[in-house]
Amino acid sequence: MTTTASERAGDAPQGQSGGQQVLVAGRDPDGRPLPPLRQRLCPPLPDDGIRGWIGPLLIMAFAAVLRIWDLGRPAKFVFDETYYPKDAFSLLKFGVEHQFVDKANERILAGDLDVFGGPAFIVHPPAGKWMIAAGEALFGMDPFGWRIAVAIMGALSILVMARLVRRLTRSTLLGCVAAFLLSLDGLHLVESRIALLDLPAMFWLLLAVAALLIDRDWARRRFADAAEPLGRVAAGTWGPALLWRPWRLVAGLCFGVACATKWNAAIALAAFGLLTWAWDVGARRAVGAAFARGANLARLALDAAVAFLTVAGTAAVVYVVSWSGWLASADGYDRTWGRDNPAHGLSALLPDAIRSLWHYHAEIWYFHTHLTDKHQYASSPLGWLVVARPVSFDWTDNVGGDGCGGTNRCVQEILGIGTPVLWWMSVLALVACLVWWLAARDWRFGIPVVGVAATWLPWFQYANRPIFYFYAIIILPWMIIGLTLVLGKVLGPRDASPIRRMWGAAVLGGVVLLVVLNFAYIYPLLTGQTIPYDAWRQRMWFTSWV
Repeated sequence: MTTTASERAGDAPQGQSGGQQVLVAGRDPDGRPLPPLRQRLCPPLPDDGIRGWIGPLLIMAFAAVLRIWDLGRPAKFVFDETYYPKDAFSLLKFGVEHQFVDKANERILAGDLDVFGGPAFIVHPPAGKWMIAAGEALFGMDPFGWRIAVAIMGALSILVMARLVRRLTRSTLLGCVAAFLLSLDGLHLVESRIALLDLPAMFWLLLAVAALLIDRDWARRRFADAAEPLGRVAAGTWGPALLWRPWRLVAGLCFGVACATKWNAAIALAAFGLLTWAWDVGARRAVGAAFARGANLARLALDAAVAFLTVAGTAAVVYVVSWSGWLASADGYDRTWGRDNPAHGLSALLPDAIRSLWHYHAEIWYFHTHLTDKHQYASSPLGWLVVARPVSFDWTDNVGGDGCGGTNRCVQEILGIGTPVLWWMSVLALVACLVWWLAARDWRFGIPVVGVAATWLPWFQYANRPIFYFYAIIILPWMIIGLTLVLGKVLGPRDASPIRRMWGAAVLGGVVLLVVLNFAYIYPLLTGQTIPYDAWRQRMWFTSWV
C-alpha cells in the first residue's frame, strides 16, 4: 500500500507548517522536488484496466455461489423472517403493510396466500421490504423468492468492497483481499441467506461511502487544477467553490435507502457526512486556502451547508419517497391521524399527510425506546466485536438420514456467527487504525474508525432493550477495511526490498489462510448442514455460543 507525502502529512499546505518550517512550493522539507500537486492530492489509481475488475468479479462470483446455492433450504420461515417477507408481500398487494391471520406461516408454505387482515403497525421503514418484495414478485412467495434479493445484495457487497478498498489503498491486491475476507465471514454468509433487513442496510451504507470516496478524488483533482502552476491557489483566496458534487448526490441517495431500511443507518450518515466535509477542509489547506479571512470563513460554512444539502438533503428526500405507498394509501396504519386530529398553530401549515407520517414516526420511536421484552439470544453490544453471543436462527435436533454417520444423534443449525478469527484480528487492527489516523495523520485509517464508531457505539444507549449480535453486520465492513489497511502496512510499499515484501506477503497470506480454515470449520453451522451432535459441540468454543 503506497503512502503519499500528503497522506503522511495530513494534507498540510505548502508554506504553512504551524510556524515550524516554511516549505518552498514544489519542494519537500529537504528541498527535493515533489511530484505534481495533482498526483499528491489524488494519487492515480492502479493502471491495470480490466484486470482491476477480473479479481473482484471472480470473488463476487465465488461469494454468490455460496449465498445462492440451495437458498430455498430450510423451506420455512427462519427467525425474523416471520415478519419481513410477509410485510414485503403485503406491500406488493396493498402498497402498505397489513396484519397477518392466525397460522399465516403454515398457510403460505402450503400455497394459501390469502393471509392478510387490516393495516398493521410496523416498526421499520419500507425500503428494505420493497427489495425483498422484488424477489417475491419475480420468483414467487416462497423461501427462495423472499431470500433472493438479500442474497444478491450480499454478493454485490463483495464487489463494492473490492472496488472501495482498491480506491482507498490504490491497490487492486488489497481490494481483492478485503473482498475475499468479507466473502468468508460467517455472519455475512448467514444474513445473505435470510430475509432480514440488516444486510440490505449494510449494503447501501457501503455503497454510499464508496461514492464519497469517488467524490473525494473528483474534488481533489479540481482543487489541484485550480492551484496550478504555482502549487497553491492565489494568496488570500479560497479555491473553487465546487457547488455541484454529483457523487455526493449518489452517496445521499444510497444513505437515504439505507436509512429507509433501518434507522440506525442515520448515525453513519451523520458521521460520514462530517468526514466528507473534513476531507474538503484538508484539501483546501493543501492548496493554501486562506482560512483566517472573514469572507473565507463564510465560504467554509458554505462548504458545510453544501455537504449537508447534497448528502443529508438527498437522503431525506429518498427517505420520504420510500413511504410513497403509505402516503398514497387510504388504509395505512394511522394514515388519517392528521385529518382526525386538527392542527393548531404553526403545525396547521403542514399537510395532514405529513403530520400523520410524523405522528406515525413518533409511535415507532416510542416502540423502539420502550421495548422491554426478554429474549434468550439478546446480547450486549459490548461483546459484539469479539463474537460473545451469536444468534441461533434455526435449530433441528435428532436429525436422521444422510450425513449422520451412523451416530445416535445428529443436528442442524443456522448460527448467526461471524468467523471468529476474522473478527478477533479485526479488533486488534482497529486499535492500530486509531493510532495511524490520529498519530500518523493518515486519513485512510479514519474510514474504519469512523465506520465502527458510528455503527457500534450508538447501540450502547439501548443496551437495556433486547438487541442482537446479528445487528453487527452493519459494523463488519469497517472492521474488514481496518484489517486490510493494517495488512497493507505489513505488506509494505511497492518499492520496499524484496525480503521486506516477501515477509509481508507471508504474514498477509497467513492471515487469509487462518480465516479460510476457520470459515471452513464453522461452515456446517452457517448453512444448516446435518452433523453429529459431538461435531456440533466441538464447534461451540464458549458456553455463551450455545
